[in-house]
Amino acid sequence: MKLPKYPLASSDKLLTFEFISEGQKGLIHKLVRYQPTNLKDIYNLAFGDKDHTTGDIDDTVISNNGDSEKVLTTVVATLYAFTDKYPDVWIYATGSTKARTRLYRMGITKFLTEVTADFEVLGERNDDWEPFKKNVEYEGFLVRRKKK
Repeated sequence: MKLPKYPLASSDKLLTFEFISEGQKGLIHKLVRYQPTNLKDIYNLAFGDKDHTTGDIDDTVISNNGDSEKVLTTVVATLYAFTDKYPDVWIYATGSTKARTRLYRMGITKFLTEVTADFEVLGERNDDWEPFKKNVEYEGFLVRRKKK
């Protein structure tokens, strides 16, 4: 996607990414982590503010820094980098709250044409998976880079 995004720093294995949100409330450090799950080739996408005490992700903070679209675009940029290195994996994502999951769904919907050009996108409803559709409330999402 050719949208503004923040510069990223990442670990060598591209499992952790860090960037700084710049907005109404100042500079807020953000983390994105791809964590292996107990299912083969499925990673969890964890995202949130960086807790400066622990160095971990705090996905309960509501930053409201006025740059949510740029932040989400930056998270998507990590998805491209991660799947460039690991092209055969699925990535699972859900919000820490229903409202955050809805925000992710709205972001996918807004850029659905661009996203589906490069990724398969599934939505989770009632413990089942289906191809992502607009205007459907999902509990989570699975994405995988399309084969070229």
